[in-house]
Amino acid sequence: MTPKNIEIPLSCGNESITQTCPANYLRKFETESSIEACPGYFRWIHEDLRSWKETGITKDMVDKANGDFRLLIVRGKAYVQKFRGCYQTRDAFTIWGIVQLLRLYPGKIADLDLMFSCGDMPWILKSDYQGGNAKSPPPLFHYCKDAHSLDIVFPDWSFWGWPEINIKPWVRLRKELEEGNNRTAWIQREPYAYWKGNTATGVGRRDLFGCNPTNQQDWNARIYHQDWVEETRRGFMDSNLANQCSHRYKIYIEGNSWSVSEKYILACNSMTLLVNTQYDDIFTRGLLPLTHYWPIRDNDKCRSIKFAVDWGNNYTEEAQRIGMEGSKFIREKLKMSQVYDYMFHLLNEYAKLLKYQPTVPPDAVQVCSETMACNVGGLEKFYKLESMVKGPSTTGPCSLLLPYDPLELQTFMKRKENLTKQVELWELNGNITKVILGKS
Repeated sequence: MTPKNIEIPLSCGNESITQTCPANYLRKFETESSIEACPGYFRWIHEDLRSWKETGITKDMVDKANGDFRLLIVRGKAYVQKFRGCYQTRDAFTIWGIVQLLRLYPGKIADLDLMFSCGDMPWILKSDYQGGNAKSPPPLFHYCKDAHSLDIVFPDWSFWGWPEINIKPWVRLRKELEEGNNRTAWIQREPYAYWKGNTATGVGRRDLFGCNPTNQQDWNARIYHQDWVEETRRGFMDSNLANQCSHRYKIYIEGNSWSVSEKYILACNSMTLLVNTQYDDIFTRGLLPLTHYWPIRDNDKCRSIKFAVDWGNNYTEEAQRIGMEGSKFIREKLKMSQVYDYMFHLLNEYAKLLKYQPTVPPDAVQVCSETMACNVGGLEKFYKLESMVKGPSTTGPCSLLLPYDPLELQTFMKRKENLTKQVELWELNGNITKVILGKS
């Protein structure tokens, strides 16, 4: 029998009193199995958990992870123990996302106990856990990692909204970005590389500002500083992301670490010029140079950007194809349902590694949609209500692919490296025609 769609209403009651979680919360819901395979980047779940594949995860390891908050799921209910405050509402919207996952797949998330860091930088360094007598690393969930860290990558808070800077929940924003794409055909867009953001976060962004045109040189870049204090005061009149799909090329550059902006930039149909990155989030490990983006050298940004734009303006069909492929990736492989499925598989694979039965600490607090949305106000409440899962899914999550075998992963990473080096070689030769000859 096909499961019926049901909705679970938010039960706020008297909003002047402290909210509690309803006693009759749906604990289980039968679903039809999904025949859909998960996107390829889901395979990185196995890689992120590989450090504990042989040893498993003990409570002592979790205790030592030094997160900003601890989250437990016990018999389908979520509990949080907070240790430190996080910047703005990062923790609130991250926890909110997990609470929505429990509404989407009630009774299907195994008991677990995890630590979460919501800062910018990865915390667990590989170098601290190498050598013959090295101990197993503590498992720490975080929004990004790099080649030198062991953090477990989790979707960032902005998928459910970022009220402090008026970034809408992903379901609505993704649709608005598609509408913004349709306003101006690619060939009619400004033939320059565009970036707008906070130049105070990261040395690379301050360097990028120097790529703006001068009386002596035009690097084909149009770079704008976003003053969020002033923008907030003006009611976010000049920061609508859906209005920023107006150039043929858009630049992605990291801030203090990774940036949530990458998904918005890729979604614009513009050819993404990706300044060589150090950090990855959940989906970026599935991107390929010259398929989804054009790589930009970090040590000579302006010259590299000019070369990319000159190439694209000479070979518009090829440049447009790269832009379209990047947007297609976001449109087809980063749906909100896939974000939840990533969380589903990551948390359940993590739970399989636990060597103990999680128990709720005395000072942990149960969290649910009611405790997190009923007594807040403003955009935080508006975005939470908008992004709230209305009821359980009638179909199960996508099917998680098997892990990479070592040779397959090595081949994939080498391919990315070689493609980036090929672009650098084209730049050094300075002959745009050779790019086309090299591709054929």
